[in-house]
Amino acid sequence: MPDDDGPVRVGVLSLHNSKETKAILNAIEDLGHETEWLRRENTAVAIKNGEVRIEPEVDVIANRLLLSNTEEPAEGLGLATTFNRLRPMLNQPGAVLTAIHKFATAVTLADWNIKVPDALLALSNGRLNQGRERFGEEGVYKTAIGTHGGGTWKVDLTTPVNPKVGNRQAFLQSFVEHGEGPPRDLRVYVVDEQVIGAMNRFAPEGEWRTNVALGGDIEDMTGELPTEARETALYATEVIGLDYAGVDLIEGKDGWYVLEVNPTAGFKGLYQATGHSPAPYIARLAIERAGGTVDDDRVRDLAATLDDSTPSAKPPSAATQAEDTPLIGYIEEVVVSGTSGSQTTLAKSDTGATRTSIDTSLAAEIGAGPIKSMTRVRSGSTKGGKARPVVDLVIGIGGRQHTVTASVEDRSHMDYPLLLGRDILEHYQVDVRRRADSDRPRKEPDLE
Repeated sequence: MPDDDGPVRVGVLSLHNSKETKAILNAIEDLGHETEWLRRENTAVAIKNGEVRIEPEVDVIANRLLLSNTEEPAEGLGLATTFNRLRPMLNQPGAVLTAIHKFATAVTLADWNIKVPDALLALSNGRLNQGRERFGEEGVYKTAIGTHGGGTWKVDLTTPVNPKVGNRQAFLQSFVEHGEGPPRDLRVYVVDEQVIGAMNRFAPEGEWRTNVALGGDIEDMTGELPTEARETALYATEVIGLDYAGVDLIEGKDGWYVLEVNPTAGFKGLYQATGHSPAPYIARLAIERAGGTVDDDRVRDLAATLDDSTPSAKPPSAATQAEDTPLIGYIEEVVVSGTSGSQTTLAKSDTGATRTSIDTSLAAEIGAGPIKSMTRVRSGSTKGGKARPVVDLVIGIGGRQHTVTASVEDRSHMDYPLLLGRDILEHYQVDVRRRADSDRPRKEPDLE
């Protein structure tokens, strides 16, 4: 721990390069304290003669591990638990585990009399489909742990659904009607039992989900936040046990329902809507948790900006970009999943394609859908483009999972039933020399 009035050394545990991690680290420094970015390049825990040592040495840790987009989130939880045994931690692993599992979140909140939509999780296909009728003809189908913010569908419940999407457990949830106008929900960001900001999120045209990443509109609600919504968000964060979280709510006919309590919610949309960043408040909480002091006026001043420039705490590394950005082959083996099954298949990487596309037959076999809308897709052989239906897919690549909105087309005359577009490839580097089908005869030609 620091000497009286001395600087606190705050470690931010984050293996990725998010704007939020950078903003928290910069805010800590701006508040006059020291930082360490706990990453692969610089972090170790050593046991010697019964004594445990952390490298680099820190007084407190802010947990910013992204776990929902990894195939094995338990690995990250184990890492966080290791550090939590040794130092105070914001967003402790047990609370994060509950929060990233959406059904565990719903059960916990319901047990504390917080409104959540009716839901059903069943381990068998028969039990899940036996209970689907009570949700009506249309409901929400979710993976219990999301994938890159996805893993959520609005489905036709007159047909069966699968209890798993790929390797992720899935469940059914009732669709909460929210009156006239475009679909919307309310995001409330809470830090240390304080509402930092709130915004309405509106779904883009042809979409029912409200994620900012999907292109929906946002609206500042901080000054007009209904009392019930404020109290529900604060109570939900406390019940789950998080120090900071983005709480997503929707207003039903009989009050506000909690949809999700996100331990690693993004700041960008909230800052755009409210002009207020949570980063300095998270920084203050970490510093004070370790016994340090902070100028509250300075916290408020810093909150008016979102400094996500590269922090001085980023450790030096001889590694190339390839360490941060995984490599993918020109032809890659992937697992593609829909609401009724999964298949392992070969996919072609195409950096010239904006959107991923899937063959009609494969889409039908895995239950990809439902069809959300039509999109016009250009191709090399068609100048004007074609109108194609689009559906949601979960695609697993080398331990990572992605939920994307893919176009459906007849690819039976092509070598590969799945084409990976920039919506997935933006997360990777493509090695055009690497092929998972190097020993497989191919059709000619394979033109996209």
